[in-house]
Amino acid sequence: MLDERSTIILEFVAEHAACSSKEIHDGVNSDVAYATTKRLLSKLVAENLLATEGKGKATKYVVNAAYRLFVPIDQESYFEKEIDERDIADGFNFELIGNTLKDVPLFTAEELKRLNALQQTYKDNVSQLSEAEYSKELTRLAVDLSWKSSQIEGNTYSLLETERLLNEKITTEGKSKDEATMLLNHKDALDFIIANPKYISPLTVSNIEDIHSLLVKELGIDRNIRKRRVGISGTNYKPLDNEFQIKEALQQMCELVNARSAVFEKALLLLVLISYIQPFGDGNKRTARIISNAILIENGFCPISFRTVDSIDYKKAMLLFYEQNNISAFKRVFLEQFQFAVNTYF
Repeated sequence: MLDERSTIILEFVAEHAACSSKEIHDGVNSDVAYATTKRLLSKLVAENLLATEGKGKATKYVVNAAYRLFVPIDQESYFEKEIDERDIADGFNFELIGNTLKDVPLFTAEELKRLNALQQTYKDNVSQLSEAEYSKELTRLAVDLSWKSSQIEGNTYSLLETERLLNEKITTEGKSKDEATMLLNHKDALDFIIANPKYISPLTVSNIEDIHSLLVKELGIDRNIRKRRVGISGTNYKPLDNEFQIKEALQQMCELVNARSAVFEKALLLLVLISYIQPFGDGNKRTARIISNAILIENGFCPISFRTVDSIDYKKAMLLFYEQNNISAFKRVFLEQFQFAVNTYF
């Protein structure tokens, strides 16, 4: 979260035209030194919340074109309001994929430094493992991911019950067949990705549909792009309901991801955008988590199990993206879960 002074500065710039650092310093009635204001402005630029125009003494500050993506939101206050009381973007933002997200960096320099250091730790650890040891750790992560990804969707299997099901094919008494099938499908989808790491390179609508088909097999869920309207519980956000627009949005997303070279950005974009587009009747977030991990695995990066994320926190972070196109909360989930994965597996 931003400190109070940074928040005041950000709000001032958002409400005014391009401002110089001196105009901002005077405008916020700051009781700190001018040098402190300039330092805070530099920090806000580094965090992609502000941008600069001009150079030297002619430098002006404006809100970044992608300001809404990154401005911190107080989740507790936001979700204290009922659905109908929240000021939300209730429809699909057609500018988001093709324009807003096109060139903007998703991570700050500090965040990238942290992620790259963790990735190097992962590479160092893996280099010391035998093939059998690596396979064992990957299986452990796959169990955790299958469990948590299913739990987020309401599956009631415990982690221990999931481990027994996936490793020994023993179902748990009192649980539905669909719950077991959901978990087994996760494992099948992960096994497919691990066996075919280049399958989604380049990413296409067709291979996204293929992964979704693996995840919804024998669950009575329609495959391929949906042709009917779909609603999302807990929000008034309305995804696209036109089959051709949905397919076009997916194609735009694939072009956006394929054009990026930064693996972490590709993985984060897939996590939020597949869920945002909601291309399928069901199984969208499951598909997003598997394909995001497929990008990581393809490029030799540590996959993510999401094991310690709270299901409610995950859903709230996703709702903020649906309703405000704000990625800050979900980015925090990604950072925390990548760190957990590196420190826990391999």
